[in-house]
Amino acid sequence: MTDARPSRRASVQANGAEPSRKACGAPLLQNTIDGPSDTVVLKFGGTAVGKHPQGIAAIIPPLLAAKQRVALVCSARSGTVKDAGTTTLLLRAATEALQAGPSTISSMSLSRSTSPPHTPGVNGSGPSSARDYLARTASQAVLNGVAGRNASPSPAPLLRGFTTLSSSVSSLEDSPVASEATPAFEATVDQICRDHLEAARVAIADADLLARLEDEIEWDCARLRSFLQAAQILEEVSERSRDVIIGMGERLSCRIMTAVLVDQGIDAELVTLDTIVPESEQPDASGPIALTQPFWDRLAERIAERLAACGARVPVVTGYFGLVPGSLLRQVGRGYTDLCAALCAVALKASELQIWKEVDGIFTADPRKVPTARLLSSITPEEAAELTFYGSEVIHPQTMEQVTRVGINIRIKNVERPAGPGTVVIAAPSVPQTPAGSVEDLRHASNPYAPMRLPTAVTVKEKIMLINVRSNRKTIAHGFFARIFSTLDKYGIIVDLISTSEVQVSMATASDFRKGVLERVLADLRTVGEVTYKSNMAILSLIGVQLRNNVGIAGRMFTVLADGSINIEVISQGSSEINVSCVIQRDHARKALNIVHHNLIAVPPPAPSVVLRPA
Repeated sequence: MTDARPSRRASVQANGAEPSRKACGAPLLQNTIDGPSDTVVLKFGGTAVGKHPQGIAAIIPPLLAAKQRVALVCSARSGTVKDAGTTTLLLRAATEALQAGPSTISSMSLSRSTSPPHTPGVNGSGPSSARDYLARTASQAVLNGVAGRNASPSPAPLLRGFTTLSSSVSSLEDSPVASEATPAFEATVDQICRDHLEAARVAIADADLLARLEDEIEWDCARLRSFLQAAQILEEVSERSRDVIIGMGERLSCRIMTAVLVDQGIDAELVTLDTIVPESEQPDASGPIALTQPFWDRLAERIAERLAACGARVPVVTGYFGLVPGSLLRQVGRGYTDLCAALCAVALKASELQIWKEVDGIFTADPRKVPTARLLSSITPEEAAELTFYGSEVIHPQTMEQVTRVGINIRIKNVERPAGPGTVVIAAPSVPQTPAGSVEDLRHASNPYAPMRLPTAVTVKEKIMLINVRSNRKTIAHGFFARIFSTLDKYGIIVDLISTSEVQVSMATASDFRKGVLERVLADLRTVGEVTYKSNMAILSLIGVQLRNNVGIAGRMFTVLADGSINIEVISQGSSEINVSCVIQRDHARKALNIVHHNLIAVPPPAPSVVLRPA
């Protein structure tokens, strides 16, 4: 959909001019009113927000009619797939800001430029003083502007630092030797801005609302562009800066989603959580910092205070919740929006947390690979965590931990079929459920001869490499395991599955090593012993809490694989005793998945033979 009106772009151009913005008072769609407290929290993923904004809006009225308070948490938009979404583009822009090229300001252009505006502590006009001035100005701009430290709705304080910085850059680029090339990240920011403007124009019917939304989108993209300009001058994008950059994705998607709700007659409010973590809890750190439960509890309390200010309005919450100790991406990963939704549910004492995806729920196997896979009516948090770790993208483990510990259930639902029951991750202890439509559970504690219960699900994790290390006992008498694990820690390698003996360790790990890392890892491990490795492998995992009591289930799994002529490289059972896993050839993964599902999940297992005992 196109718009014949002039563009409202509010970007920082090459001359460093401060972006303009309409004097519309407070940011779009925000106020404070008192309201009810009975709440259900809905979390929508990036593809759901990108493809079904009006479908999301249609889910809300029935909940409001049932006298429930509703809170939405949204991820950054994705058009079709996650790898082509806004967060991926933002990470690409961060990388492009560091790429050396014609757009980088050279020391020669600095020395030929006019002196920057006078700033206390900056003397002289040489290259060093100019660069120092720009670095200090950019750093202050990062803290006061894009990171959201200034809560004023007025745009001037937010970009004051960037304005001074951009003006200085402009005077430098006027030099005859300064390059006029456009930085690489500019095209990426343009694409992000264009994608969101087009989405807004398709989803919003009200012309005035659309005009305001477009201004907000262009304003946010201008701030992003300024941040990346500062990063390029500083020649550094720290982990904390990267967190700030990706946070723009949730801000943009939530702006659109809030406007869609308002356009549909729903009283909604945009809630950004950029500053929810106090600066006192954001120490700079190069190493990992453990985020303990008290930290999450304090964060939930602050979120509760912020959401209480929304009153009767439907809060649309950014899945990004600001800077945390040790970097949000490193501590949580890209599943931080699920965690934010969990914290909102805890904060509001929600009756249920709903995770809306483009699937009906959790299945006994991947239905795209196993035609006979069935929808699970319910599942335990432990099973869901195992499925997530071993290849099925279900729910972020920290998300389940936060809500289930306080008794809040999680329901997985399909945004394309909202009437479906979905799958419930049950917080309260209960008897594990069988798949929807499967045979009745015949196991009774008082009857040792009753048939075994069916396992819950089977999953496969592909793109695995198997590394085997065999100790040379003649040269290494001790420290074998310690040296192996220290090498893995040195390169930040996560082991998915491990099998050990006194002299040999077999480790299954993701095969997507960065260039040159695998060679260095293998070289270090060869100082410990003989090393071999196999690529193009996969991990097959059978999962279910009932496996703890199912004697012989592992044997049946390996028997049916052997009958299917599938070779097993490594066998492992988790300490939780709710999964049995093995490493197989990746080429056999789909076949193995169907064999195990058909023989151990799709049909009831045979009843064990009754052994007659003498009287």
